Amino acid sequence: MLFKQIEYLQAIVECGNFYEAADKCHVSQSAISQQIKKLEDELGVQLLMRHNRTFSLTDAGEHFYKKSLVIRSDMERLIKETKRIDAKENFTLRLGYYRGYQGNEFSEAITLFSEKYPTIDISITSGSHEDLYHLLRDDEIDFILNDQRRAFSGEYHNLILSESTTYVEISSRNPLCSLERLEADDLKNTPCILVASDSQQNEERVYYDEIVGLHGDFIFAETLQDARLKIITGQGFMPVDVIGEEAWFDTAVSRIPFTRDGEPIKKSYCGFWKKDNSGFLIEEFAEILKGMF
Repeated sequence: MLFKQIEYLQAIVECGNFYEAADKCHVSQSAISQQIKKLEDELGVQLLMRHNRTFSLTDAGEHFYKKSLVIRSDMERLIKETKRIDAKENFTLRLGYYRGYQGNEFSEAITLFSEKYPTIDISITSGSHEDLYHLLRDDEIDFILNDQRRAFSGEYHNLILSESTTYVEISSRNPLCSLERLEADDLKNTPCILVASDSQQNEERVYYDEIVGLHGDFIFAETLQDARLKIITGQGFMPVDVIGEEAWFDTAVSRIPFTRDGEPIKKSYCGFWKKDNSGFLIEEFAEILKGMF
């Protein structure tokens, strides 16, 4: 099967007749008819129903035509990006990840991608959920690893990567460490420590208050290290998302499951990228990252 035959079929459908399609493709009308017949013979399927000077697509033809548009779009992007890589043009893949994510999968995916495509530059941004969402929406970033806080949108590719379980990190000297699990009511008199910049604080406070159900006081730290120092000195606790079975060895800080009515609190982590900014390199990174999870 030749891509040229697919191109002829698309031209016929778009032009509405064989004559204009042949003119558009710079071939004779008989040549384009012969190529469509060869395509049907190779598939063993009738794609077009001829009606004198007009035609209609069969159900199989309608399906093949629509799918062929996807193939054509992907092929055009592949050719463009391949030429750009060969020419060593300066292409930067702009990645972002949610600041609350603490796993290794993202860095491992970047390592593998860089080994496979050494000529591609990578820029990395961390931020709050909303910061990343706005960067992606405004085309200032290509791909983000983020937690899911809103319904999926049809404008984006929404790739579910994994599900996290929420734990509480708290000083090992705190009496609450004697409990096998912690509920929001158990923590209402203990400040909640969140990692967030000044501009992100209100967003994170609202999320953990209204969605997660932590209604006490909030303390903010600029970095994860700063947050852990606050935990060690008994200033509060920190909710963390843990993906998979993550070993924990810190003797100064304990991790205790955070539950709601006795059930673990889960959160989905996803890869997001805009459909109108999709391309081979972005999709390749998405596949690599998916494999890391």
